[in-house]
Amino acid sequence: MACITKRRGRWVVDFYDQHGKRRWKTLPENTTKKKATEELRAIEEQVGKKVFIPIKEVPLFNAVAKEFIEAKKPNLRANTFEVYEGIIKNHFHYSDEEEHKGVSLDPMKITRVTTATVEKYIRARQEEGWNISTLRKSLMVMGQVFNYAVRHRYIDFNPLREAERPRNRGHEGENQPKEMKVLTPAQIKTLLDQTKEQKYKMLFTLAAFTGMRQGELLGLKWEDIDWEAKQVHVQGTFNNGRFFETKTKGSNRRIDLAPTVITDLKKWKLASGRNELGLVFCNEAGNPIDHHNLVNRNFFPALKAANLPKVRFHDLRHSYASILIEQGENLKYIQSQLGHSSPTVTLNVYAHLMKPTNQEAACRLERAIFGDGSKIVAGTEQKAENA
Repeated sequence: MACITKRRGRWVVDFYDQHGKRRWKTLPENTTKKKATEELRAIEEQVGKKVFIPIKEVPLFNAVAKEFIEAKKPNLRANTFEVYEGIIKNHFHYSDEEEHKGVSLDPMKITRVTTATVEKYIRARQEEGWNISTLRKSLMVMGQVFNYAVRHRYIDFNPLREAERPRNRGHEGENQPKEMKVLTPAQIKTLLDQTKEQKYKMLFTLAAFTGMRQGELLGLKWEDIDWEAKQVHVQGTFNNGRFFETKTKGSNRRIDLAPTVITDLKKWKLASGRNELGLVFCNEAGNPIDHHNLVNRNFFPALKAANLPKVRFHDLRHSYASILIEQGENLKYIQSQLGHSSPTVTLNVYAHLMKPTNQEAACRLERAIFGDGSKIVAGTEQKAENA
């Protein structure tokens, strides 16, 4: 049984922890019996939740963060791991405490980090002028560290969960997402007609007709083309100088190819010859094309030659989605072709491209219910007049 007793003029909390080990905690001088009772209740609650750790054994935030990143490493792609590791090394510790408002999580015991501490950290970083996307990435990793600490019984709740998160302040041009631009079907045709080099014409064609991401195109191999089914099977990407499997299950997908695209791909396969990696698109050395060179030396000049607005390469993906939406294709089909995890994601990204009115749908509904709606309506009006 846990209890409080007085020894040498100081209150002592005597209890057994969740492992059945007897422990005691001597409270500071001048602690009242009421405060000692409150401390006992707090300790009993921790024991009940199986998260009690003697103060000397409580790990620092930094130690838990290192445990977390090592445990996470096998399940992260190399570039994602580097981002996480960089945030943990650089975002939570500061050598100059005064300059950084005294908010450095690394030297704090994990149990001492409260929601108030997290909010102080957020305010300090905002005052330093951190970009909001950088701050949000920092908080995302921080939240995962706290979730790890909860799972491993270092703490009993995630203090970030209740914290006030940073928001955009609405200033024009400040931290706004990059504008989505799309090319019309006529503009895409002009781009392809004006691109003379067969390799890049084929690459731009595939981008416009499949909505594949740049990394997916650069990592595409001939074995990924299903000639009989007229589909491309997206199974990997090439990013930051490395090949990766697709990041999510949804990204591993099959995209339908138009007959013209299949024909052009067959011609390109004959013209391109073989390379050791089996890539559909490679440089002269048989290696993947550098994504900067693709954009700056080929894509932007092609847009300029075609007298088209300067858009990002990724906007070809948006153009593909825009055309499918304009054609009235099923949202689930569009989601599957783009590789989104759910139709909700597709809606969130492209809802602004969908028409706010649709009289054709209203007319189809009318015909489904009334048959020839105009005759029924007219007949109804005639009966009303006679009445």
